[in-house]
Parts: sequence; C-alpha cells; structure tokens
Amino acid sequence: MGKIAIVTDSNSGITQAEAATIGVSVLPMPFYINGKLHFEDVDLTQEQFYKALSEDADISTSQPGLQDVTDMWDKLLKEYDEIVHIPMSSGLSSSCETAIMLSGDYDGKVQVVNNQRISVTQRQSVLDAVAMVQKGYTAAQIKDKLEATRFESSIYITLSTLYYLKKGGRITPAAAALGTLLKLKPVLQIQGEKLDAFSKCRTLKQAKQTMLTAIQSDFVKRFGSSEKGENMHIEVAYSGSDDEAKIFYDEVKAIYPDHDIIMNPLSLSVACHIGPGAVAIACVKELDI
Repeated sequence: MGKIAIVTDSNSGITQAEAATIGVSVLPMPFYINGKLHFEDVDLTQEQFYKALSEDADISTSQPGLQDVTDMWDKLLKEYDEIVHIPMSSGLSSSCETAIMLSGDYDGKVQVVNNQRISVTQRQSVLDAVAMVQKGYTAAQIKDKLEATRFESSIYITLSTLYYLKKGGRITPAAAALGTLLKLKPVLQIQGEKLDAFSKCRTLKQAKQTMLTAIQSDFVKRFGSSEKGENMHIEVAYSGSDDEAKIFYDEVKAIYPDHDIIMNPLSLSVACHIGPGAVAIACVKELDI
C-alpha cells in the first residue's frame, strides 16, 4: 500500500498547528490588505484580520500561488507516493480549477478533489480523507468517494451587518440600507457551489430558529436521516468574537445532546464577505467507509 499525503488549504479552518497533529498539510490562503500580501495563519491571525476589517482596510482574497502549490506537492512526493488535494469549493474560488490543471503534470500522483466544501464542511472532508487513508483507500478512491458525496453538507449563516455584503457588491446599497433600517437578520446558505440568500428574519432569535429548522429539514429530506440527526456531523461556526456562538452552541447541544458538536471560526475567505458577528450551523453526512 502506497503512502498518501492529504493536502488542503486554510479555508478548511485547519490551522498549521492542528495540521501537524492530524498529519495533513495546509496551504495558507493569501490576502491583500491595503496592497500588502499576507498569508492566513502564517503572518495573518484572526485578530489581525478583524482589526483590519474594522478599520475598513482594503481587503481582497487571492488563490495560492502556482509555485506554492507545486512546491508543496514536490516536497511531499519525496516522502509519499500519492497526494489527495482538497481545496475550497470550485464555486467560490478558481483555486480548485488551478490545482486540477497543475495536477495534470503529475502522472496521476496528485488527485484534486472538487467536492464543493468550505470552512467546517471542508474540514470534515479532510478528516474523512485521513480516515480513508487509514482504511487503505487509494488516492483515486478517496477522490471518487468525496466527490460522490459532495452535496451531502449544508451551512446556514446569519449576519450581524449587511455592510460587507454591500461593500463586496453582493447586494445593492439600497437593499442594504432598507435591510439596516428594518433591522433585518439575513440567513445565507452554502449548499455546494455558492453563497446564497435563504431567509430574512427580524431578530437574531428568529434567525437562529430558522437555521435550526432548516438543518433539521435537511437531515430528513436531503440526507435521509431523522430529526435527531443520526449519522450526521454537526458544527457551529462564527466570525469575529465567539460570544454569540457559545450561546448558540449551548442551544444546539441542548437539541442534539448525543452529538459531538464542533465549534470553529468561519474561514477568513467567507468572513471577508460577511464581516464579524456572524453565527452559523453546519452539517455533514457521515461517510460510510
């Protein structure tokens, strides 16, 4: 059995320290802040990012450099026989398509997974890949399994502000002004390729209930589980401060006491578009491996 390396990017929320513990490699995502290049979790911490965001800095995301990707692969292939590379969703970034293109020069030794995940759901894909390596799967088999189950996850997010959606051009200034005036709490969803509108709520309490109802519906209607979420991973995520997320975590845990619920920050690539103060719930169907 060949040795297989698992590679992902920092959109997964897996830190460099956690990666060393899990036994995977993480490409740091590049960010430009006021024209200066930074790398997530290398010289750009969560705190530094949100400080820059609060100062209305000019922040833009980018994809990992071609040389950075191939340098990591080349280094790993000195020790491993194959690589499974799990980037963020191709619907949210061109980094997946770029990695697929680059892998063409590696004679099948690098399998790039396009399984439409980001943040906590992408993290679960990485953990599933590690488990499959331990079970003896080949790199191609891991890729096929992850892509076959690409839509077996959901993320619902409620925002504290519409400012960053407006700034990024995802909603019009008029819609943002009206939403702010009416104190609307939008709920967004990520199911596969895109960040989409899901619902508009008047209070945070209503937004959280909307997300909980949506997740429970997905358990039954999309994933063939029950309202109790058997065979489902459940995650809580947030942007900026985790104060509200801790409250939400306790509420989710009270509903699903038998689940080992994970709470992690949302990836900075998502936070860049939605701002601080967001709270999210996500689920991923357990893989049959």
